[in-house]
Amino acid sequence: MTTGTTSGAELRPGPAGQPVPGRSDQAGPAPSGRSDQAARTMPSGAAPLGAVEAFQPVKSAGRTLDVLEALADSPQRRSLVELARALEIPKSSLHGLLRTMIQRGWVEADPTGTRFGLGVRALQVGAAYLEADDATGLLAGVLDDLAGQFGETVHLGRLDGPHVVYLAKRESVHRLRLYSAIGRHLPAHATALGKVLLAQRTDEAVDRLLNWPLPALTRHTVTDPELLHAELASVRDRGYAVDREENTEGIVCFAMAVPLHSPAVDAISLSVPATRLDAGSEERIVAALHGAVRQVRAARTLLAGA
Repeated sequence: MTTGTTSGAELRPGPAGQPVPGRSDQAGPAPSGRSDQAARTMPSGAAPLGAVEAFQPVKSAGRTLDVLEALADSPQRRSLVELARALEIPKSSLHGLLRTMIQRGWVEADPTGTRFGLGVRALQVGAAYLEADDATGLLAGVLDDLAGQFGETVHLGRLDGPHVVYLAKRESVHRLRLYSAIGRHLPAHATALGKVLLAQRTDEAVDRLLNWPLPALTRHTVTDPELLHAELASVRDRGYAVDREENTEGIVCFAMAVPLHSPAVDAISLSVPATRLDAGSEERIVAALHGAVRQVRAARTLLAGA
């Protein structure tokens, strides 16, 4: 996994069949909750860790996570002063946190020792999340099939609050392609993946989920609440979502939710430069996505707990 931001993806040329160099991106999805067995073995009187109730956060733990998330959201290493200002943590306290995290491998410093970024331990934990995730393994063949049919970029995305995070991808074989990275977070309202997953929920739930006012990633991004609700209603009717250059100029993306949970939290997408779309492209892509979803539905019993 790589580190990421909430900025849009990019359209970049690159050697055919080879990864396109560029900024690395990561943000890790939230860890899953405890099992029922864990709840039964908790000390008497202790509240379940996943319980939604008031509690007093551990200040040092919160600050540590704030630092990791700030570094994950930055495309470049950040200085002590920058982090202290952004996180409102005293420099003396932040210095001690950074030294501890460097010693444990969560943070790395540049050769000058003055600028900081994520360490290899963050990569290890992110990779462990993906290895333990049932959906990424179950859908690997589906992603391969779609990429083989069209030669375009294919993603598996998961709804994470008001964002979508890329869990898996297959590269385009073309020189002109969408640049993206596993772990990147993007605003759900500006992506086909996000819109098809938002459409699985009521308008009231969507309003609670999103961060208003909505950011515009391109001149095509839908940010008006009424227009977005109308778009989601259309998505519900036709069963798939389209991002027409709303996340990245020059890129059109088609997405469909996968029926592993209800409401769905995962979706698959296929992204195509607008210049490679023709009159029948949407029909062929949507038909292929429908076929992929049928495969997922047939294999659903393989997913633990489905």
